[in-house]
Amino acid sequence: MSVRTFRASVFTLAIAAAAALGVAQPASAAGENYVALGDSYSSGVGAGSYTSESGDCKRSTKAYPYLWRNANSPSSFSFVACSGATTSSVSSGQLGALSSSTTLVSLTAGGNDVGFADVMQTCVLQSEATCVSRVNTAVSQMRNTLPGRLDSLYAGISSRAPQAHVVVLGYPRFYKLSGTCIAGLTETERGAINNASDVLNGVLAKRAADAGFTFSGVADEFTGHELCSGDAWIHSITIPIDNSYHPKAVGQSSGYLPAFRSAA
Repeated sequence: MSVRTFRASVFTLAIAAAAALGVAQPASAAGENYVALGDSYSSGVGAGSYTSESGDCKRSTKAYPYLWRNANSPSSFSFVACSGATTSSVSSGQLGALSSSTTLVSLTAGGNDVGFADVMQTCVLQSEATCVSRVNTAVSQMRNTLPGRLDSLYAGISSRAPQAHVVVLGYPRFYKLSGTCIAGLTETERGAINNASDVLNGVLAKRAADAGFTFSGVADEFTGHELCSGDAWIHSITIPIDNSYHPKAVGQSSGYLPAFRSAA
């Protein structure tokens, strides 16, 4: 056996042994062409450190797409997620970043379609009954209107980036029930909001699966770090007001990033 053949055999055996033992292999992301789409949960509102070019879209260097890029050095990276984005505005304003060479896509979208900001404003300012009614309206939209909008968006992504692995990320539950909060919303309101988050994530998961995409929820990562947990990774009502009910920097790095990394 020649030295070259011997070395090749040893290398092959080492790779096989590493795979059998579950040893992590070098990341293959160096060849990825990654595009980050979506709303404020992907742009990083609430995490601070916004890039100057992003303006009102508030794309943060502490958001999970940027953190994943820094850790994996893909061949290309296009970060176009924008605060306030809906499925429609992602379709009309962000899909131009995709191409036939795109290999990885991340996305959060759907919360603004069902009036996320208005739901929270209503619950903070109005009565418990009004809050629950507004939440129920949003849940009805999730079940009846949102699926078609998601299907349209997902079809657009598939059309523009047919070779891409698409990861749809969910939204966290906001509240730890029976937690440490002694003021603010009632337990009934908090429970209704959490239930709405579960419904939304269920719709996202189903439509993503039907489109051939991967859904990755973040509820598990945020468990124990909801509002009223004593160690929240989500802003409560805060100044600037846009940060309210959005992940802090730690929510991006310890919540969204692991959820994306596990599915990317």
